[in-house]
Amino acid sequence: MYRKLNNKYNLSVEGETEKWYFEWLQSEINKTVSATATVSFKSLKIEKNPIKYVKGLIGIGKLEAVHICDKESNEPNHTVQFLNTLKALKESQKQGKIVKYDLGYSNYTFDLWIILHKIECKCFFTDRNRYIEKINSAYNERFQNMNEYKHEANFKRILRCLSLADVKAAIVRAKSIRTHNLTNCTKQSKYGYDYFESNPDLSIHIFVEKVLEDAGI
Repeated sequence: MYRKLNNKYNLSVEGETEKWYFEWLQSEINKTVSATATVSFKSLKIEKNPIKYVKGLIGIGKLEAVHICDKESNEPNHTVQFLNTLKALKESQKQGKIVKYDLGYSNYTFDLWIILHKIECKCFFTDRNRYIEKINSAYNERFQNMNEYKHEANFKRILRCLSLADVKAAIVRAKSIRTHNLTNCTKQSKYGYDYFESNPDLSIHIFVEKVLEDAGI
């Protein structure tokens, strides 16, 4: 009997919703009969400090990893926080364990990625809490605020509404946002990582697309 190759990815995330999403994605890929490989997000961990995450990795040879995070706003404190994360990603590659630490970011919030699974979202928001309007529209919900939406039972109910076809649709919509920004906005680069000050923007789709392609989906 043919045994599928198992693709392993080291993945650090900043919050529970991100962790739940990638656990769901792993499950969906692994139960897809037509996939040529299974997926294992080994070492999937909630860890905001990339250097600390790398120190906890176990493996032989040089490893690769991806860090999922938000650029929460253009306020000074959030900008400093984001740049410190980029700096830590750069520094983590000097730890001796890891050869490459990629960035999968969302501006302002990971929830932009969730919205894109169902609808377009090219609106500029000054407050990340405004995304609840798009969440409710995309999933026909009536959440009062982001905290209610992020409650485990509620978020996992939304995940049950999704399929890999929705993931592919989100990738297409994310590419459209990035193409617009490359044409109309100024790309920033710091510590070897590219991003945009303007929202919406994201790069998480680059990693997700690679995972699907590696699995033959």
